[in-house]
Amino acid sequence: MQKFFTIIGGMGTMATESYLHQLNLRTPAHADQEYLNYILVNHATVPDRTTYILDHTQESPLPSLLEDIRQQSLLKPEFFTLPCNTAHYFFDDLQAATDVPILHMPRETVKEIQRQYPAAQRIGITGTRGTIADKIYEDELNRAGLTPVLPTAAIEKQTMELIYDDIKENNTVDAALFHNIVRQMVEDQHADVVILGCTELSLANEREPETKYPVADGQSILVDRTLEKALELQKK
Repeated sequence: MQKFFTIIGGMGTMATESYLHQLNLRTPAHADQEYLNYILVNHATVPDRTTYILDHTQESPLPSLLEDIRQQSLLKPEFFTLPCNTAHYFFDDLQAATDVPILHMPRETVKEIQRQYPAAQRIGITGTRGTIADKIYEDELNRAGLTPVLPTAAIEKQTMELIYDDIKENNTVDAALFHNIVRQMVEDQHADVVILGCTELSLANEREPETKYPVADGQSILVDRTLEKALELQKK
C-alpha cells in the first residue's frame, strides 16, 4: 500500500472508533477507491496513561507505544496520528524513535482555537487527571500567549466519572453530566472556550453535542488535520 498513514489507537477503543467514524464521514468520497489509505493499530492493552502519570510506580505505557511506533515505521507510513490526548505526555520520546512525523493533537487544537476564536483569551481545559497533571494543554496555551483555565477539583471528579465510569466502563454518555461540565467551565470558571482534552469527551460530544457553549474538540480537530494531510498525499 502506498500513500498511507498509521493510527496508533485503542486508548480507548470506543474513542478510536469515534475518531475513525468521523474521519470516514468527512472524507469526500463517492467510491470505495476515494477513501483514505491507513493502518489502524488498536492497541487496547496499552497500560492506562493517567494511572502511570499520577504514579510512576505503575506500569508505563511508553514501551508499548514505542513498540507500535517502531513496528509501524518499518512499513514507512507518511505520518502517524495518536488519537489519545493523555498519550501525548510521551510525544517527544515517540517522535525521537522515528523519522515519520507524528501529528500533535494538543498543538493543533491550540492553533485551531486561535484561528476560530481570535478574541478568546481564557481557555478552559477538561480531560483526565493525567492530562491536567502533565500540562500538555496548559504548556501549549502558555506558549501561544493564552491563559489556561483549569477545572476545580469538583469538575475534575465529574469529568473522571464521565470518562471512566460511564464511557470506558459502560460505553454510555451521561449527556446532562457532560453538558454541566462544560457549563461550569464557562459560567463558573469564566473560560471563553473549553478544550475537550480527552477522546472520551470527544466521543461524548459526538453522541450528545455541546451546542450552547464554545468548545474546541481535540479529536475532531485531529480528524480535520489528518484529512488535510491524507488528501494532500492522494493528490501527489
